[in-house]
Amino acid sequence: MSERRDSHPGPSERIEPRLGDLDQLDRPLPPPRPPEAPPPPPRRRRWPWLLLGLLIAMLLLWLYQDRLRSLVPNTGLNAALDRAEAALAAGRLEGVDGARALFQSVLAQQPDDERARRGLRAVGLAELARADTAYRAGRLDEAAQHLAVARELLGGGSDVERLEGLLVKARAATRPVDAWLDQAAAAFAAGRLDGPDGAGPLYQRVLEADPGNAVARHGLDQVGATLAAQARAALAAGDTATAATDLDRLAALLPGHAELPALRAALAPASPAADGDAQHAVQNGLAALQAGRIDGDDGALAWFRRALAIDPANAPARAGLAQVAQAWIVQAEAALDAGDRAQAGALLERAATLAPDAPELAAARDRLQTATAATPAAAPAPSGPPSAPAAPAPAAPPVSPAPAAPPANLPAAASTATAAVSPPADPARDARIAELLARADQALAQGRIVLPPGDSAYDLYRSALALDGNNAAARRGLEDLPRRALDAYDTALARGDLARAGELLEDIAELPTTALDADVEQRLGNAWLSLAERQLAGGDRRGATQSLAKARQATPDPARLQALIARLGP
Repeated sequence: MSERRDSHPGPSERIEPRLGDLDQLDRPLPPPRPPEAPPPPPRRRRWPWLLLGLLIAMLLLWLYQDRLRSLVPNTGLNAALDRAEAALAAGRLEGVDGARALFQSVLAQQPDDERARRGLRAVGLAELARADTAYRAGRLDEAAQHLAVARELLGGGSDVERLEGLLVKARAATRPVDAWLDQAAAAFAAGRLDGPDGAGPLYQRVLEADPGNAVARHGLDQVGATLAAQARAALAAGDTATAATDLDRLAALLPGHAELPALRAALAPASPAADGDAQHAVQNGLAALQAGRIDGDDGALAWFRRALAIDPANAPARAGLAQVAQAWIVQAEAALDAGDRAQAGALLERAATLAPDAPELAAARDRLQTATAATPAAAPAPSGPPSAPAAPAPAAPPVSPAPAAPPANLPAAASTATAAVSPPADPARDARIAELLARADQALAQGRIVLPPGDSAYDLYRSALALDGNNAAARRGLEDLPRRALDAYDTALARGDLARAGELLEDIAELPTTALDADVEQRLGNAWLSLAERQLAGGDRRGATQSLAKARQATPDPARLQALIARLGP
C-alpha cells in the first residue's frame, strides 16, 4: 500500500524556517524609500482683506479731506499772498489791490492760512503806526480813521487803547467846555431840561469831553431829579399822559436813573387801561387817532403810551406812536404852507421824539430850514395851530430845526438844492457838530455801526447832518459806512469770529441804499460750513450740528450743505 503526502500541512504540523537564497547575502541593500511629501496646505483667500483695507483708506480720506486739501499747494492763493506781501512792503494798505484786501480775499477762501493771518496783523500794525504819525502831526481826523482800521484788524490791544485815549484828550482840548456849562445852567434855569439845546444834553456833552467834570455830573443829576419830580406830581394829579411823557423824557436822557422802575410801576396801575390789557389800549388809541384826537387823556398818544406801560414790547403800540409822529409831520407841513414856521418846528420836534429816523421828518426839516434861510427876517406867525393840531410838549420848547441828512439815493437836483443853503455861523452849533463827528468816529472804531439807536455811527452822522446838511465830513462818513461795515465783516470772517460777522451782516442789511451781493452772505454760510466740517473731523458732532444750523441761516453753498448733512446723518 502506497503512502500519500498532503502538500498542505495540517495545523498541528511544524513549519520549518527558511533562510532564503543565500547567494544574495553579499549584495548591497536596496536604497530606502523616500518619505511621502505631506499634502499642500489649503490656500487662503486674501482679496477680502485687501478690499477691507481699501474701504478703510477711502473712509479716512473722506473724513480728513479738509486737512489733506490744505496740504496740497494752491497756486492761486500763493500768488495772491505774494501780491499782498509786495503791496504791504510798498505801503499800499488799502484799495482793491491793497495788502488788506488781498490778505482778506485769501482768508475768505482759506480761513486757516497762517501766512495770510500774519500778513493781516502786519497791516493792522502798519495802520496803527500811521495813526500814531497822524496824531503827532495834529491830523486828528486822519489818525482816527487809521486807528479805526487798526482796531478792526488787531482786535484792540494796549497800543490801540492808549492812542485812542490820546485822541479823545486831544479832541476834548479843542471843545468849549466852559461855554457848554454856562449854556446848560441857563437852560436849566429857563426850564429847558431836554431837547437839542436843553440842560441835560449840554451836561452830557461836557461829560463826553471831560468824564470827570463834577459840575456837569451834578447838573445832570439835577435834571434827572427835576424830571422825576414832574412825573411824580403828574401821577399825584392823575395826569397819566403827562406822567408817561415825563418818564419817557427821563428814560431818554438817563436810562439808568434810579427812580425809573418805581415810577413806571406806579404809572401802570394808574392807567385806565390797566384793568384790561394792552390790546384794549391799542384799540382805543387807533380809534382816537382816526377821530383826530392825538393829545389829552383820551387821545391816541396817551392810549398808546398806556399800552406800552403794560407791555413795553407791544409792537402795535409802537406802530401807533409812529402813526402819531406821522400825523404831527403832516400838521407841520400844513403849518409851513401857512407860513407858521414856529408851529412847524414845534411839531417836528415832537415827531422827532417818537420817530427820529423817519424819512418824512428829514424832508420836512429840510423844507423848514430852506424856508427859514430864505426869509430870515420874517416874524414868526402865531404859535397857535390853524386847525387845532397837537400842542407842543410841555418840556420841548420850540427850537430851530435843521436839515437832516438826505438819503444817499437822493436825486442830484434835490441834493444840490439842499446843499445850496448854508446855515448861519454858530460857534456852539459847530462845536456840537465836531463832538458828534468825534463820537461817530469812535462808535465806528468800536463797531457800533447801526446799534444802539442814538449812539451808533449811523445815527451820529445823521445828527451832525441835521445840524449842517453841508458838512462834508458827516456826508463822507455816512456814505462810507457800507464800505467800512463790509471791511469789518471781512475782518471778522478772517479772524474766525463768525458770530461778530453775523452781527455786522445784519448791520449792513439795515443800512439804507445798501444792496448786498449774493456772495457776501454766502461767504458767512460757507465759513460756518467749514467750521462744522472741522468740528466733525475732530469728533465734535454736537458743535458741528450747531454750526450747521448757523450755516443754514446764511444761505451757504447748497452742494456743500447737502454733503455735510449727509455726513452728519439723522
